[in-house]
Amino acid sequence: MTESQPRNPFHNTSAVVLDAEVVIALMAERQIRKAVERGDLDDLPGSGKPLDLTDHDDPDWWLKRYLKREGLVVLPPAIQLRKDDAELDARLDELRTERAVRQELADFNRRVVEARYQVVGGPPLITAQRDIDATVAAWTARRASRRPSEPTTAAKPARRWRWPGRRR
Repeated sequence: MTESQPRNPFHNTSAVVLDAEVVIALMAERQIRKAVERGDLDDLPGSGKPLDLTDHDDPDWWLKRYLKREGLVVLPPAIQLRKDDAELDARLDELRTERAVRQELADFNRRVVEARYQVVGGPPLITAQRDIDATVAAWTARRASRRPSEPTTAAKPARRWRWPGRRR
């Protein structure tokens, strides 16, 4: 700098311009270094073992790990519908009204039709739609057989309630 130019008090030639990403990375490094010095990162599970990076190229890696960790099973539509078809009568027996049974059957038939139009690999779809009227009739027969038989003796008619102190 020459004597003729006034010195800017806000200008520091040794200052470095840092963007937000660099600042965050430096702060993270400092926090990690402090944690290592304190011993917070000692005895972690998996310490000293290699990372499992077998599916790092798979775009659905996180979903597959989640399903594996939670023990969830996702079946192809054809197999799931076979399972649902086998369990459908038991599910229908838990329902109380004919309307609910018909809604359940309509939902099942809708899923069968949707599965027919899907182009998904896996086993072929052999599950047929259920005949709603025939299945409702079978449900009604099963329900009637589970009911206790009606008592043969005629029950006394219920006594009519009257206001106290009133006469007829």
